[in-house]
Amino acid sequence: MKASKGVYDAIKKSKIDFIVGVPCANLKNVINLISDNGKDNNKNNNQIKYIPATREEEAIGICTGAHLAGRKTCLLMQNSGLGNSINAIGSLCKVYQIPILIIISHRGELKEKIPAQIPMGRWTKKLLETAEIPYYCPKTPEEAYKIIPYASEYSETMGYPVAVLLDALYWEYDG
Repeated sequence: MKASKGVYDAIKKSKIDFIVGVPCANLKNVINLISDNGKDNNKNNNQIKYIPATREEEAIGICTGAHLAGRKTCLLMQNSGLGNSINAIGSLCKVYQIPILIIISHRGELKEKIPAQIPMGRWTKKLLETAEIPYYCPKTPEEAYKIIPYASEYSETMGYPVAVLLDALYWEYDG
């Protein structure tokens, strides 16, 4: 199973119907699969609405509005944007019990070639722990296919975001 297809199939399995994404090279194939799904006019095909965002805190706000309108939401972003979104998560999601599955492309660790990605890569898990956001780190597409639906359901039960971190080694399955 390819990395992007594993994430996409897990999102569909989770019955997520509203996704906001901030552009990321690792997530581009997932976003393409989601966008293609939205073009399908078959109403029985678990259509997913995809909204691109320019910043992560904007994406949190859009997901919050969609949740309040009855949608099951997911945010796709790179970990460099986690710092941008912490205040929105704490002051909006925590206070108003907004569940969002956050799928994060985790840059800045093994195989990273861009030095500017490394600090946030090293801080990502610590930031998630500080913000009390549970996170899971599947290593293969098969693991992601199993973990993402559980993480989504946990977020709904808890009324708070839950993150899934996908590192550089995970994305090698798209190769």
